[in-house]
Amino acid sequence: MHTYRSHTCGQLRASDAGQKARLSGWIHRKRDHGNLVFIDLRDHYGITQCVVDISSPVFKVLEKCRPESVICVTGDVVIRKEDNANPNLPTGEIELVVSEAEVLSEADTLPLQVAADFEQPEETRLRYRFLDLRREKLHKNMLLRSQVIASCRRRMIEQGFVEYQTPILTASSPEGARDFLVPSRLHPGQFYALPQAPQQFKQLLMVSGFDRYFQIAPCFRDEDSRADRSPGEFYQLDFEMAFVTQDDVFAAIEPVLQGVFEEFSNGRTVTPAPFPRIPYAESMLKYGSDKPDLRNPLIITDVTDIFTGSGFGIFANAIERGAVVRAIPAPGAATKPRSWFDKMNGWAREIGLPGIGFITYTTEGPKGAIAKNLDEDRINALKSTVGVKDGDVIFFVCEKKGKVEKFAGQVRTKICEQLDLLEKNAFRFCWITDFPMFELDEETNQVIFSHNPFSMPQGGMDALLNKDPLEINAYQYDIVCNGIELSSGAM
Repeated sequence: MHTYRSHTCGQLRASDAGQKARLSGWIHRKRDHGNLVFIDLRDHYGITQCVVDISSPVFKVLEKCRPESVICVTGDVVIRKEDNANPNLPTGEIELVVSEAEVLSEADTLPLQVAADFEQPEETRLRYRFLDLRREKLHKNMLLRSQVIASCRRRMIEQGFVEYQTPILTASSPEGARDFLVPSRLHPGQFYALPQAPQQFKQLLMVSGFDRYFQIAPCFRDEDSRADRSPGEFYQLDFEMAFVTQDDVFAAIEPVLQGVFEEFSNGRTVTPAPFPRIPYAESMLKYGSDKPDLRNPLIITDVTDIFTGSGFGIFANAIERGAVVRAIPAPGAATKPRSWFDKMNGWAREIGLPGIGFITYTTEGPKGAIAKNLDEDRINALKSTVGVKDGDVIFFVCEKKGKVEKFAGQVRTKICEQLDLLEKNAFRFCWITDFPMFELDEETNQVIFSHNPFSMPQGGMDALLNKDPLEINAYQYDIVCNGIELSSGAM
C-alpha cells in the first residue's frame, strides 16, 4: 500500500466496502463521544468520515489531535448505518474504521476556524491566509477560477486562436493608470515597467503576421481598488485579430463568453448569441448608463417635446434654458401609500435632484401636481409614449443633457429595486457600440478623446478631416453583463 494514501478523501464509495484503505489529510472536524471519536478528514478532493473506538491502540493518538492537524490513517471501509448516512457528502454512505494512525503534523490552537460557518474578520483572514485558503468557500473559488481559465483557453483554441506569452519586464505603455516600476540591475538609475496591458506586444504580433492571438494576460496598474477587480494586478482574456471587421470580433468571442457562462451558471439563464447590440447614445437614453443592466425591464423615455410650452412651468421654463425631460415608468406603483412617494422624493434630494415629479394613472384619472398643470392631450401623450396603463406611475427627471442621463439611470435602478422587478438567476449580455470618438472637456472647453484614442473613427480619415469632431463615432465596444463592464475593445 502507498506510504500516504490508497485513495483520496473524496473517492471512497459504498462499492469499496470491505476493502482496506489509507487516507491522508487535515482534520476538518472532530466529535468526541467518549468511547468513540469521529473525524472528518479533508483533502483537496473531499471529506471522509473516520471513526475509532476506545479499544483501539490509536484512540489516544487521535483523541488529542486538534482540528487542522495532518494525519495518515489506515483502516477498513464499512457501510454506515442508514440513519447515520450523510446524503450531502459523496462519501456519505461509508466511513473508515481506523486501525492505524500517524500524526504527520500537529496543529496548535487555531487563530481562525477553518470549518466555521460564520465569516471571519478580514484582518485575521489575511494575516493567516494559509488557513483562510483551506476554507471551503475559498477553495471552491480557487478551483472555479482555474476551471474558467481552462474553459476560456479551450474555447479560444477551438475558435482558431493561438496562445502567445508577451514580456512582463517592458517599457511603459500607459492604459490610464500609473505604472509599477522595477529597477534595472544592469542599467543603474533606469527602470522597467510592468505592463498595464499587452497592447503594444499583441499589435506587434499582428503586424508580424500571426493573425489570431490570445493570452490569459496579467495586467499591472497602480490604481485605487475597484469593486470588480483586485487592486494592483488582474488577469484578462486578451485577444487580437487581423483582417477582420467588428462583426467578426463579436462572432468570435460570443460563443466563448456564452459557453463559459453556461458551463458555470449553476442553472441560471444566459443570453443566447448573438448578444444585443446597443449604440452608446441609445443606451444612455434608454438606460441612463453605458453599462445597462438588462435584467431591469424599465425603459427611460425622452418626453421633452410633450412638456415644451406646457402649463407645468417648472419643466417648461427649464426646457427653454436647455434642459431635457426623461420619464421612467413604475408599473403597479399607483397602489403605493403616500409615504412611499415621500421617501422617493427624499431619496432624490440625497442624490442631488431638487425632487422628483410623478403622475399617477388611476381608473379615476391622472393624479399629482404635474397632472394638475397639464392638459388632457399631453397627459394622454405621456401615457402612450411611455407605455403605461392605469395603475402605473411615471416619474420624471428634468436636467441638462449630460446630467439627466445619470439621474434618470439612478431613478430607473431605484424603482426596479423598490418594486422588485429585477430578473432573478440570469446573466444578461449586451454590446455597447458606437462610442463618440471625442467629447468636450467642460473645464477647458477643449475637444478630447472620449473613450479610447487607439481606435478607428467611423468614416475614416475623411471623417477626421471634414466632420465636426463631436459628431464622429468610433469602432469601439464594451461587453456588458448584468450592469458590469466585463471588457472593452476597438478596431
